[in-house]
Amino acid sequence: MWKKEISLEQLNQFATTGLAQCLNIQLTQLNADSLCASMPVKECTRQPFGLLHGGASAALAETVASIGAYLMLEEDQEAVGLELNINHLRAQREGTVHACARPVHVGRRTQVWDIDIRNQDDKRVAVARLTVSVIQAENH
Repeated sequence: MWKKEISLEQLNQFATTGLAQCLNIQLTQLNADSLCASMPVKECTRQPFGLLHGGASAALAETVASIGAYLMLEEDQEAVGLELNINHLRAQREGTVHACARPVHVGRRTQVWDIDIRNQDDKRVAVARLTVSVIQAENH
């Protein structure tokens, strides 16, 4: 399914910088039909009341799906986010959350990704959907 040949280690070297690095997001699995990542629930990912911040969950969802979208592109293309929708289903105060992104639609101009976020006990914490626009890369 993937158009780019790249290892999980190589992905983690370049794709977990910036916000992903600040939130300690790590890519954990590159499967035939999905890409998965994890994020610890700790001080920098909690809101003031001690729960996993919805924005941190959204950042995890967008990170893993955006990297998945990148893996589906030709060399002269880029993917940019159009819309992220996320529903928070369960409070999480500690541990680790795991997100797995799967493509729903991979077209010439758009991609749609479903992201399932679960805790270390495999209980669903959130569900998200990311739509990206596929555009011509600026350097081509």
